Amino acid sequence: MKEFQAIIQAYELYKNENKPIALATVVHVDGSAYRRPGARMLVSEDGDLTGAISGGCLEGDALRKAQSVIFQQKSMLVTYDTTDEDDQKFGVGLGCNGIIHVLIEPIDYQDSMNSVCLLKRALSDRDVCTLVTVFSIKNSRSEQIGTILLSKNGALEGHSDKLEFTFFQAISDQVKDTNQKSSLIKSYPEFDSIQVFYEKIKPATRLLLFGAGNDTIPIVQLAEILGFEVIVIDGRANHATTGRFPKAKEIIVGTADEVVNKLPMDDQTVALLMTHNFEYECVVLRQLINSPLPYIGILGPKKKSEKMIQRLENQGKSVKKDNLYSPMGLDIGAEGSEEIALSVLAEIKAVLAGKSGNFLKDKEGPIHEEIA
Repeated sequence: MKEFQAIIQAYELYKNENKPIALATVVHVDGSAYRRPGARMLVSEDGDLTGAISGGCLEGDALRKAQSVIFQQKSMLVTYDTTDEDDQKFGVGLGCNGIIHVLIEPIDYQDSMNSVCLLKRALSDRDVCTLVTVFSIKNSRSEQIGTILLSKNGALEGHSDKLEFTFFQAISDQVKDTNQKSSLIKSYPEFDSIQVFYEKIKPATRLLLFGAGNDTIPIVQLAEILGFEVIVIDGRANHATTGRFPKAKEIIVGTADEVVNKLPMDDQTVALLMTHNFEYECVVLRQLINSPLPYIGILGPKKKSEKMIQRLENQGKSVKKDNLYSPMGLDIGAEGSEEIALSVLAEIKAVLAGKSGNFLKDKEGPIHEEIA
């Protein structure tokens, strides 16, 4: 998410300078690769890069091809096949043992529906959107259709005129499928084996951080690096200040009764209870416990959260426990506030991604599951 935001910022800068640019997007991966479909890199005519499509080994070659795309003003699909152990013949030395397909598109500033503008529109609010990118591996030497549509709030916007009517209808039917919860790559043999990347664009993770003590400062700092939107909440005006939390998106001072019901919440919002104030956190938990939040972390020993839950149940409150994490954080032997921050934010990432947080060395197959 932070990478997308950086690309949009760079786009606005280049647009003001009228500097020619192109956008490179990983659209398909077979086997192992450093980045998954959806990874992007904005390339300027003079070689500036924003974002990344690999761990650094593809960027040089992709830069040269992007400059060619800018010059010719024609999109192209570039394939990097590293399944051959002698991948040095590509001049990139990936060592990933995978096949990576990268779409490179020239950007037309006059087109309000160009691929970066569609990405910007997708991130303009907290709605989950689907970005539609059309490409053809079979006809990779031909000019590609590219990122042309955005499904947002039940409507498709973009360049439907670039598609045959029956193909557009097939795409429209797919984006309306409520069963599609994640990104999808679908092939259409009936349309000359064209592939479509249906990319789910979710909003940035919003972190409701209850507590403005010294131990929460590293949480905010690391969360900002990860691209989280952090809201700091505390009842102490002398603690909850912009001077102490310059990276927070918002700082709210008030009692638990005053603030919780006014807070924005959705399924990409998480909460951390770190006030060191048992009574304050009991009130907060009472109001959060049956919210749509996928993660509520409570700092402290398990006995503390058990006591809080017992109090709520004694008050007749039904407690949903599957989104409660206490003690919060992954078991990495964390000591000190910085390491605890790392442990907690890693656990949040794992929960939102539906992962267990195990060692990658124990995982069989590619690091990233292939998008169907």
